[in-house]
Amino acid sequence: MADRTSSTGSIGSEPGDGSGTGPAGEPHLSRQLANRHIQLIAIGGAIGTGLFMGSGKTISLAGPSVIFVYMIIGFMLFFVMRAMGELLLSNLHYKSFSDFTADLLGPWAGFFTGWTYWFCWIVTGIADIIAISGYVQYWWPDLQLWIPALIAIAALLLLNLPTVRAFGETEFWFALIKIIAIVSLIVVGLVMVFTHFTSPNGSEAGFDNLWNDGGMFPTGAMGFVAGFQIAVFAFVGIELVGTTAAEAKDPEKNLPKAINSIPIRILLFYVVSLIVIISVTPWREVVPGESPFTAMFTLAGLGIAAGVIQFVVLTSAASSANSGIYSTSRMVYGLAQEGDAPARLGRLSSRKVPANALMFSCAFLLSAIALLFSGDSVIEAFTTVTTISSVLFMFVWTMILASYIVYRKRRPELHEASKFKMPGGVVMCWVVLAFFVFLIWALTQEADTLEALLVTPVWFVVLGIAWAVIRRRAPHRARYAAFKAELEERRT
Repeated sequence: MADRTSSTGSIGSEPGDGSGTGPAGEPHLSRQLANRHIQLIAIGGAIGTGLFMGSGKTISLAGPSVIFVYMIIGFMLFFVMRAMGELLLSNLHYKSFSDFTADLLGPWAGFFTGWTYWFCWIVTGIADIIAISGYVQYWWPDLQLWIPALIAIAALLLLNLPTVRAFGETEFWFALIKIIAIVSLIVVGLVMVFTHFTSPNGSEAGFDNLWNDGGMFPTGAMGFVAGFQIAVFAFVGIELVGTTAAEAKDPEKNLPKAINSIPIRILLFYVVSLIVIISVTPWREVVPGESPFTAMFTLAGLGIAAGVIQFVVLTSAASSANSGIYSTSRMVYGLAQEGDAPARLGRLSSRKVPANALMFSCAFLLSAIALLFSGDSVIEAFTTVTTISSVLFMFVWTMILASYIVYRKRRPELHEASKFKMPGGVVMCWVVLAFFVFLIWALTQEADTLEALLVTPVWFVVLGIAWAVIRRRAPHRARYAAFKAELEERRT
């Protein structure tokens, strides 16, 4: 069973193969993503729309304690990434985490993980399209929201139809823009703090703003808990580097490097930037429905810079949506290769791109337009969609950890041979799983997030019905029989 992905038409080329052609001459995804692409894709995944747009609401809910919220979430998710890294490198025929979940937990797990991850990014893409429409209103407040939404969806399709290297280049520059923007914000903010900048309403910039208005936890324990509701969405996509495994050059070197740099990125891009924002703008003055990044530059009287930052925030949302469309197309392609999706979605274009899967995913983003008309505000629609997305991503992260626990029990020899062992091992897996239970409970504490949380199980009901039908097909019966045989062989 360990070689399942090498014998059933893996979506990735053979390890180290950059030709994009499989052993039988069929076209395969090719390894065109270099180290700089992988590193910047990982950074882009770690800096999501939730930081730029959602952090305003998070600060208003939790006050300065939002800093600890982001640190805790980042700390926990680092171990998810390390578990994923060890599993992917234990067998280079694994294309993504849906492969190792199917291999270790059973075919049903690959089906549920693959389709849920696809739906995760469709929902996230919808949130990004909603965010893009809201950002465009900064320049054209009277523009109908559906117009930028439609343009964004068309642009995403055009960005992903060329070669995977074109995607890598696009995401490289998107991520670089994010980095420059956040570093600029930190520098400008620190200048404002050290020069004791005073806002028009009399608030003086200073680090004491972090604790001089009710302390670090001004909204109490429940305010701190509420901060997790939106903050967790800022981290969705952190696992994105795992979906590049089939198209990464030298994955044994580049994947560990990308994963190990996550703590530094979180400290710089989340913690330091939020410390600067709250130091310049007291937490009570942060407007929940606005980007605090743009607001800080506006406050500094840098109107042009504020406009530039608004553009950067827009490109951040576009980057997130771009990554989502990339990952969903590869996930659907892999599902089709395994018989878990229509065969037509498993075809590649002459440029080794799953064009049918791309168009399939982009079509679902059109629902963002309906959501823009159904809510009272952009932030309301954004909150509903991001809650659903967060719950679904937690399911995927949970499946990664569950796979790791089974891997440690069933294949100890691979763990011993691993050069990229997960720190904390199985014990840390259970700690992170307990943290996910806490996050689900946190989502029940506010009416808007609770409503979205209660809708989410509908997706799993739909998946369960679909699996009940698909599992009866001959290829799936054969895969399940092979899985059972492998289990029995290991027991004896």
